[in-house]
Amino acid sequence: MGKKQVAEKTKEQVVAEARLIEEKHAQRVSKSAKKRYEKGKVYIKASFNNTFITVTDMDGNVITWMTAGSLGFSGPKKATPFAAAKVVEAIAEKLQRTGPFEIEIYLKGVGSGRDSAVRTFGAKGFTITAIKDITPIPHNGPRAKKVRRV
Repeated sequence: MGKKQVAEKTKEQVVAEARLIEEKHAQRVSKSAKKRYEKGKVYIKASFNNTFITVTDMDGNVITWMTAGSLGFSGPKKATPFAAAKVVEAIAEKLQRTGPFEIEIYLKGVGSGRDSAVRTFGAKGFTITAIKDITPIPHNGPRAKKVRRV
């Protein structure tokens, strides 16, 4: 075994390697992080079991989404107003850089997280331009079962 020789890099080589690393990192940044959105739509689905919140641009392309279950709430705690507020806070943190900051809210379902989610969006500094309820309502529906005779 002979002596180990250490190859020293010149200053130019070090700068060139740093540029390559920066370029690779810039390519890894997601497309949605590069875009900025001014307006968007927020879909809140509050069921008896969970609260889903999806944020899209005006064309309907999803920017981000989150549920109470993905934050670690489990069982009946997922459908609480507190869980819905925490979901909105997490989404607001994601949207700080990219937007949208002017939103239309579409509510669906009969869960208890509806109101607290809307209030939390307002408290987090979003401009709410419209609130619409798109809960599906049956019009008559199928024929009812016959009455049970005992």
